[in-house]
Amino acid sequence: MRFQLNKYPIPFQWAFHAFLCSLFVLGTFNEGISQRRFDQSKELGLAIGTGYYLGDINPGKHLGGKLHVGFGGYYRHNFSGRISMRVNLFKGQVEAWDRDSKDDWQINRNLHFRNEISELSTVIEVNYLEHRMGNPGDRFTAFLFTGIGFYNHMPKALIEGQWIALQPLGTEGQGTSWGESRGLESYGTSGVSIPFGFGFKANIGPFAALCFDWGIRKTWTDYLDDVSGSYADALVLQQERSELTMILADQTIAPEGGESNQAGLQRGDPGRADNYAFLSLSISFRISKKPTTCWVQPS
Repeated sequence: MRFQLNKYPIPFQWAFHAFLCSLFVLGTFNEGISQRRFDQSKELGLAIGTGYYLGDINPGKHLGGKLHVGFGGYYRHNFSGRISMRVNLFKGQVEAWDRDSKDDWQINRNLHFRNEISELSTVIEVNYLEHRMGNPGDRFTAFLFTGIGFYNHMPKALIEGQWIALQPLGTEGQGTSWGESRGLESYGTSGVSIPFGFGFKANIGPFAALCFDWGIRKTWTDYLDDVSGSYADALVLQQERSELTMILADQTIAPEGGESNQAGLQRGDPGRADNYAFLSLSISFRISKKPTTCWVQPS
């Protein structure tokens, strides 16, 4: 079953399955959690970090491209010393340039992009060790996490000192007779992602903790970088879209065969979706302090 989200088809069943897995994890530990309600606590956190993407312009290098500062915040509910749920809002920026590649074909293609991605996600965290905020005996633990996220994005390109939004331009022929004849539709600027990764938590006092996490986001779009399939006909882009669209669609240094119009030649790899990742360092503060959420103090 597939549905249409902002005109981009997304296999929602994958996200739904991840959600069911999260519920299963919670259900599995529900009995133990009910018996140990003193373990439960709530936190609010602030995060700073960075992001990168994996796609046509950065095919496989983690932390590749140009890194920018991102920021966000979260609410965490600790159900026990092992299981937590975190609702996370993070805004990061990814950027990559073909000119930074070691591949000659990419360098000659000469494309680039920047994309600001805003994400709202809910993840389940599973601690490797028992960890309760403020408990002197639970100072440090590693953890794994996965869940479901929703993101918004808009790829842009730099020309004459200005960053221009690419999706409205239709650089691969979307919205033209060329694209219509090939079944191309404008891609969506929002979608569903599956975050998964690992992190570390450390208590720094009775009401505060530091956290580091690194998570990759699985997506079902190939347009975080505005690059996916083939070059559109340059004349069609010029006539039916704009001169700007034609310029940004093809910035090849030395066109194949010396032809200035590379219509139909490979521009990207439509067989592989783009993914993005966030790394963040955060500080969180306990906002619940009740008799039922106390911890054991050292004697």
